[in-house]
Amino acid sequence: EFMISGPVMIQALEGENAVLAHRDLLGATNPKDAAPGTIRADFADSIDANAAHGSDSVENAANEVAYFFAATEVVSR
Repeated sequence: EFMISGPVMIQALEGENAVLAHRDLLGATNPKDAAPGTIRADFADSIDANAAHGSDSVENAANEVAYFFAATEVVSR
């Protein structure tokens, strides 16, 4: 229900340690455990509606990018 409750933005991020850097910005999955200033601490309602998703590994990131984007839509810098 949460995923279809409003607009969704999908991004493919690139960079050195991009998965870890993005997860640091997101904060802990449970917003109650997330550090102040992180996306989940600032915007999440609950662990189920935690405001954002981030891949937990490079392999999962590749699978998730391939699910949402055609190869022609992803341009590496």
